[in-house]
Amino acid sequence: MSAIHQRWMDPRVLVEKTKRITVLAIVAACPLGALAQTPKPDPAAFQVKLWAASCMACHGPDGRAEGTGLTIGGRPAQDLLGKLLGYKSGKLQATIMHHHVKGYSDDELTRIADYLSSLK
Repeated sequence: MSAIHQRWMDPRVLVEKTKRITVLAIVAACPLGALAQTPKPDPAAFQVKLWAASCMACHGPDGRAEGTGLTIGGRPAQDLLGKLLGYKSGKLQATIMHHHVKGYSDDELTRIADYLSSLK
């Protein structure tokens, strides 16, 4: 038996080579995307989407009304905020909007208006 053959048959060499092959196989099988960190969702952005979801019941998907509702998606944020604050203060009358807005702070209404405005 040659010296090279004896080295390859040495149990320590075989264990080391098996470890290397296993690591290479795992790395090759892993998609590169799995190695990257996934971004964490923004809880504040998710909260605004939840608040705005109730708007969609009357104002349609993505704020695009179909039928009798008013389209609010994509409108300027300041216009939307002005209406929301008007309903909250009682300066503007509506059948239901003054009830909806009373549960939100002015900051929350600003965030909702900004979100609805971003729906283009």
